[in-house]
Amino acid sequence: MRKYVLAFILIISIPALALHVECVGKAVQLTNQGDTLLLFASNPELKTLQSVGEVDWYRLPDTINPIQSGTDYFYPEHGEGYMLKIGSQRDVFWVFDYDSLRPQVSNIEVDLSCEQTTLNLTGEVPTMHYYRANRSLQQYQRTCMVQYQDAAWDDDMEGWGDSIAIEELPFTTSLVVNASAVPTSYAISDLLAFQLGLSEDTLYTELYEPMAIKAHPQTITTTRGSRGETSNEVNRPYDEDDLINMSAPLEVLFKANGLNADYYQWRIYRGSELMLTRNESEHRYTFMEKGNYRAVVVASNDYCEIDSVEFNISVSESLLLVPNVFTPNGDGVNDEFRVAYRSLKEFHCWVYNRWGHLVYEWTDPAKGWNGNIGGRPAAEGAYFYVIRALGTDAEPNAKYTIKPVYKKKVEKIDESIIGVYQLSGSINLLRGGK
Repeated sequence: MRKYVLAFILIISIPALALHVECVGKAVQLTNQGDTLLLFASNPELKTLQSVGEVDWYRLPDTINPIQSGTDYFYPEHGEGYMLKIGSQRDVFWVFDYDSLRPQVSNIEVDLSCEQTTLNLTGEVPTMHYYRANRSLQQYQRTCMVQYQDAAWDDDMEGWGDSIAIEELPFTTSLVVNASAVPTSYAISDLLAFQLGLSEDTLYTELYEPMAIKAHPQTITTTRGSRGETSNEVNRPYDEDDLINMSAPLEVLFKANGLNADYYQWRIYRGSELMLTRNESEHRYTFMEKGNYRAVVVASNDYCEIDSVEFNISVSESLLLVPNVFTPNGDGVNDEFRVAYRSLKEFHCWVYNRWGHLVYEWTDPAKGWNGNIGGRPAAEGAYFYVIRALGTDAEPNAKYTIKPVYKKKVEKIDESIIGVYQLSGSINLLRGGK
């Protein structure tokens, strides 16, 4: 509403030509292609400002023979153009009486559809035309404002809230606006009447039940790691607009957030191939394999159907990287022996001391070893690790060839197997100062 009100104020306050007349009664000045138009609420009447010479009134196109002379007051006719001559000064303008322009509407028929609503007016919206001195026909484009109830998604409330839709249109007997998804009536305001402050001229319809559907699809992704914890996952999950770029296993909650819809279907594609459908407004799905996916939701009722924008989902290939040193001194930097990873479905790490004793093991790649043994700080120095992991891109029957035992020299392994990680080496524990 605010932007339209401001627009109207600008129209009303357009700098006028330096006319030497003033309007008697309720009136506004308009401009049309450089022409000055004076619009009266009723009974047009003009009065000259301070006279500086002989006063002559002319009716266009005749600028030679005045129709009235020597009088300060003048009563112009609707739709006519005039010239006022005071001494050497000349003003040219056209006059309109809103009583002659008032819409004559006996009925409004509302035609609802899925995407738009058509308001068919029975009656007439008079044109606002005039002739210039050169006899060329000009027309001022009449406009109207259609106001109706609608709904808008509120991110703070996580739901649909009431809103007022306002559309400015050319004022004809057939008005097309966007379809509403909530019960509403329609108010049609002539902007000429609005400018004159004639609110009583607004036209109203009955209340209508909607056909249209709205939807606000969302995706909510699972983020691994505790809240506030720095994760060592490569390519930390993020959600940006309709792009999801994460590592597997990736759980996504799909929510349609429909309004006035009775049926829903989520469709998930891998490339161009339809992978699955879910006939529900909300569902969860876990992506386990690398690749590019897209998801859309179709919402419908007995009359309408809409497709949402696409959500693009990119699941990364697996990766596992191991550091060679960590410093558990409590400074919050590199305090744990952790791997960097993405898209792992299995993980196991064993840590041995120099004598081959197992000192620590863990199975969650998001976690690590804090450098303690039995609750006490371990000695500085080199420790030996063995890691076995499977990526989500590994073959279903992929197997490990390395055993989780301490060996100073590990047999050669086949590193060409995609998604199978068999790593061993040393990790240096250095404490130092904070």
